[in-house]
Amino acid sequence: MQIQVKVVPLVWWLLSAFCTQAQDHALLYKVTGPGLTQPSYLYGTFHMVCPTDLSISDEAKKAVSDAQQVYLELDLDDPTMMAGMMKAAMMTNGKTAKDYLSADDYKLLESYLKQKMNMNLAQLGMMKPIGLLSLMYMGILNCEPASYDLTFMQMAQKEKKEVLGLESLEAQMAALDKIPLDVQFKSLVDMARKPEEASKEFQNFLTAYKAHDLEKLMKQMKTSQFDAGMNEFEGDLLEKRNTSWIPVIEKAAREKPTFFAFGAGHLGNENGVINLLRKKGYSVTPVQ
Repeated sequence: MQIQVKVVPLVWWLLSAFCTQAQDHALLYKVTGPGLTQPSYLYGTFHMVCPTDLSISDEAKKAVSDAQQVYLELDLDDPTMMAGMMKAAMMTNGKTAKDYLSADDYKLLESYLKQKMNMNLAQLGMMKPIGLLSLMYMGILNCEPASYDLTFMQMAQKEKKEVLGLESLEAQMAALDKIPLDVQFKSLVDMARKPEEASKEFQNFLTAYKAHDLEKLMKQMKTSQFDAGMNEFEGDLLEKRNTSWIPVIEKAAREKPTFFAFGAGHLGNENGVINLLRKKGYSVTPVQ
């Protein structure tokens, strides 16, 4: 039996929001400064939501329209991207979930997937925890998920603007692979064991995001019960990636006015994209 699974890039399912510094109540930021003849924009996204929860302001729509190109974390309109994402979601060491879970935990996780997604864990073969997690969040949402990132890609395509990526899929997955698989699998079992708490936590994240309250969102994620070891590996998941994005952002913004959209958590804290750009002499101001 062939199973088609929506594989969600790292930042979509986590927001990569494990930072603590307070931010303005905004998701959209205007970037001006040295070498920029026209402003560019930054936008903080959420990993996946129900279509009724996806809302893009007129200001953000105008920012996309005014831009000459759009950068997402990944080049999502690359025709090879989906196949690459599916491949990246599979373990390559010949092991399966059974190798990382006790018999009881395996049974618990399989029961959850059967109930929520009508799928057997054995059917999912050697899928990494990130792939299974995307399924579990789809179960929590209880809808056909929508994506801010894909929506911005579609807006760009409609206006025949080029879509590019801040990093490669390999680089993004390498950051996640820093976290031991047994730690990641344990978080999945915790979610399966406490489904109501996991659902409530997710809804709290979404409520804070919809209110553009990034400070509250970041605090919530910092104390998440189901962080899958992300806080411990914040340096690899956030800081190093943010730093590697800055020269890409600078080059793109100097060449053309650009709309950059990426996980909301990358915006904040001392080593967030906003502060790193300000240290370079750019003016980064919230667009309310």
